[in-house]
Amino acid sequence: MLLYLGPIIFGFLTGLLLGTRINPNPESDIKFTIGSYIIIFIAALIVAWQIGPYPFYNDIAISTGFISGTVGLIVGNLLRIMVKT
Repeated sequence: MLLYLGPIIFGFLTGLLLGTRINPNPESDIKFTIGSYIIIFIAALIVAWQIGPYPFYNDIAISTGFISGTVGLIVGNLLRIMVKT
């Protein structure tokens, strides 16, 4: 079993870049809690499992690029929140 690092690295970097650029509306009362991040990650796991790996990748049965992009998005959003406050 060989783990392909290209989709993981580029997915994370893309998600991180987009996560830091998302600007929540300061006048909105919607706040993300830890529970909402967990639900988003579980939904991303289900979607990544349904997408499956790229046709000639034989590493694991989920889309690693999609999962790493989701993780990067969450990390980027949390970084933006931590730096802002």
